[in-house]
Amino acid sequence: MQRFNNKVVVITGAGSGIGEATARRFSEEGASVVLAGSTAAKLDKVAATLPKERTLVQVTDVSDFSECKRLVDAAVNAFGRLDVLVANAGVFAEGSVADVSLSEWKQTLDTNVGGVFHCARAALPELLKTRGSIVNTASVSGLGGDWAAVAYNASKGAIVNLTRSMALDHGLAGVRVNAVCPSFTRTPMTDDMQQDKALVARFEERIALGRPCEPREVAAAIAFLASEDASFITGVNLPVDGGLTASNGQPKMG
Repeated sequence: MQRFNNKVVVITGAGSGIGEATARRFSEEGASVVLAGSTAAKLDKVAATLPKERTLVQVTDVSDFSECKRLVDAAVNAFGRLDVLVANAGVFAEGSVADVSLSEWKQTLDTNVGGVFHCARAALPELLKTRGSIVNTASVSGLGGDWAAVAYNASKGAIVNLTRSMALDHGLAGVRVNAVCPSFTRTPMTDDMQQDKALVARFEERIALGRPCEPREVAAAIAFLASEDASFITGVNLPVDGGLTASNGQPKMG
């Protein structure tokens, strides 16, 4: 498929995991891609494997609006327009309200929620011109709670409802806003979890398809939501979870 020929896509958190897979998917479908992230070496490594004439690297701290504005300006200066924003950058902090550190709480909210808000605010003037779309990376952790992940859960829950709110606000102007909600996905963020075979087995018991998600599978959902194939879809928080949220939470019988 070449659904994004002559389109320009900005992807945050593009140096690894879901962001990297998403950059590859859009590039394969003909888009010019702007890889944004906090670590130049990771972004450069991804960029080296993509078409040079259709790839731009921009080191960006999404918790800072001025850097997000600089990111959007760089995309438009390089490629002349902006059609899709994929707000994917995120961090994880472990702990309950009683023991998560105040600095971790702030960083998680500033990056995960602030990053979506800042990037959307910076991108909207350009997306209004192209009647483009935004796809946010939320999580099943924004649809239901986890133990000992209060900062992450709060941030992803905020993204879920921020997605709905933006969809309402900008739909009449032709800008669609959706989110993906992955479950346990094989990314660098979950490396520690992947090493715990007993924990992985417990996840597999809860996931109807019986395995963790691969980044390319989330990328495929993001590309669908950003494409004209989803032209009448907005305000959706799409679980990409192998059937995890199909369960009412009770254990498997027998």
